[in-house]
Amino acid sequence: MAEYQQVGTRAGVRSAEIDAGLRAHMNKVYGTMSVGMLMTGAVAWAVGTNEAMLYQIFATPLKWVVMFAPLIMVFAFGAMINRLSAAGAQLFFYVFAAAMGLSISFIFAVYTGFSIVQVFLVTAIAFAGLSLWGYTTKKDISGWGSFLIMGVIGLIVASVINIFLASPAIMFAISMIGVLIFAGLTAYDTQKIKNTYVEHAQSADQEWLAKAAIMGALNLYLDFINMFMFLLQLFGSRE
Repeated sequence: MAEYQQVGTRAGVRSAEIDAGLRAHMNKVYGTMSVGMLMTGAVAWAVGTNEAMLYQIFATPLKWVVMFAPLIMVFAFGAMINRLSAAGAQLFFYVFAAAMGLSISFIFAVYTGFSIVQVFLVTAIAFAGLSLWGYTTKKDISGWGSFLIMGVIGLIVASVINIFLASPAIMFAISMIGVLIFAGLTAYDTQKIKNTYVEHAQSADQEWLAKAAIMGALNLYLDFINMFMFLLQLFGSRE
């Protein structure tokens, strides 16, 4: 009986340690994501409220570089993550966040400042609720992953095609579907980040866990930014 109690005590201590580590891990994820969001907002505002800079970027072929650079950087980050140190991965993420701010800076010339703030707050509330549900739900939603990723690929293809078609109807459909897909990804990615940490909590590889937190921050950041942009296209008031 005494031996059983000792085993139970050790298991309880281990479980408490995992819970504490998980909270610290999620704080790292959300903290890194928040800093990235601040950098994106600062760059977008600085460029978007400067007419001369906007013209130099979006009225020239440079706009294609600015538009597609974040997408290329995401794929590059995924390919390089194993070779980067945790500090290098975090720096790359912040550079990516700044590049994303540059690519969406045009919204300040297209939409009113009030509607941008309003849609941002709505996105923040929706994101918080979805992420909380993904973290606390007992339901296994890992099966959503392949379906949602296929949806993202479809959105990218449709968006590129519509750059040349410029169809309002197609853009409306893309925006509606995009909101649903990234809402699902917010819950899915949150649960995946949590489960990944729990599965590797006993690992002594703190460098790997640190990089996992940064990758998790990137995934949630992308979910938030994309949901915000699609909601802005649907409900934003134009200048």
